[in-house]
Amino acid sequence: MQSSAEQVVDAILRASRVLLSVAVRSLAAADHDVTLPQYRALVVLASRGPQRPTALAEALAVHPSTITRLCDRLVAKRLVQRAGSSTNRREVSIRLTPAGRRLVDAVTERRRAEIADIVARIPAREQATMVHALHALGDAAGEPPDAAWFAGAES
Repeated sequence: MQSSAEQVVDAILRASRVLLSVAVRSLAAADHDVTLPQYRALVVLASRGPQRPTALAEALAVHPSTITRLCDRLVAKRLVQRAGSSTNRREVSIRLTPAGRRLVDAVTERRRAEIADIVARIPAREQATMVHALHALGDAAGEPPDAAWFAGAES
């Protein structure tokens, strides 16, 4: 018999498979050919605003050389742009372009709609429990609530 903690881990793994499938389908429906890691970088830029490449690499937990290649591809797709610093010529920041913002918004809306369809199939009496449990998961992981998530975003 599994412990309570093992049951929670199994349930979260199952839910993460569901959410990953939703994310992949939402991204596949986008007008741009963007990989999941590239999309994750766009989301970080959307939520935190312009980033130095090293900060973006840290946020995504990847090596800085990986960010350079990833950003090269996103620049070529016109989803991000590099901007030099006015005070330090060696310093560069990465920011979303309007096309990058539209892509993030469109994919987020698709995800929200598909998740809403799934939630509609969950009995109402279980939804409040889910809200509490998922907030606890987000808090434990250090993930900010949705209201704070886009606070650093560019308008």
